[in-house]
Amino acid sequence: MNDFDALLDEAAAVPLDGWDFAWFDGRATEQRPSWGYADLVAERLTHAVRALDVQTGGGEVFSYAIKKARATGLLVATEAWMPQVARAKVPHVIAADGLPFRDGVFDLVVSRHPVNTQWAETARILSPGGIFLSQQIGAGSNRELSEAMLGPLPPPGRQRPEQIAAAAEAAGLQVVQLKSERLRLEFYDIAAVAHFLRKVVWTVPGFTIGKYRDRLRDVHEEITVKGMFVSYAARVLVEARK
Repeated sequence: MNDFDALLDEAAAVPLDGWDFAWFDGRATEQRPSWGYADLVAERLTHAVRALDVQTGGGEVFSYAIKKARATGLLVATEAWMPQVARAKVPHVIAADGLPFRDGVFDLVVSRHPVNTQWAETARILSPGGIFLSQQIGAGSNRELSEAMLGPLPPPGRQRPEQIAAAAEAAGLQVVQLKSERLRLEFYDIAAVAHFLRKVVWTVPGFTIGKYRDRLRDVHEEITVKGMFVSYAARVLVEARK
């Protein structure tokens, strides 16, 4: 078995549960946004009585923020994927894709990398003066990696900062903070690329190692020559008040 095959077998065997990226240590690096989302959530929690984390995943970020802020009160999270619900590290997790809460119940709603943001529903469950804080996946995020698998793509049609702000305002929220950054990712072997694509499913929808094996081999050869494959993530921080 050659290195390419062995690396793909290794990637296929890595569990997909949770959002702990420790497996990538030494195999890939990702530049982080300068604003420090988890610490921002912790700071907002110090002023909140009733807080909700939407699409919490494994709850790692929300749990960190709760502990740092020593937050008390009503602390709730939602998550639609049942394996994540079972392992989420937060006080109360509701298995839900929507927002099944009464009007005006939360004074803080947060969401990191939501698959989609239900703007009208978010505004509905916020109390007057309540805050929505979210780090969103920006337009064209990891386009280089997507095109390595899919070929040339049309320009992204959504998730530009101004579009995110417009959606918030259309729901009746006032945008008080809007930032965007482009962040460098470096992959040092093809196992890291394949596992990332298995885990971050929106990069190449429907990705499987078998289906994209030929494309993965091309990326493997590029890494062999250049020492890495480089892609760029787009992140948008939005904070809005009701």
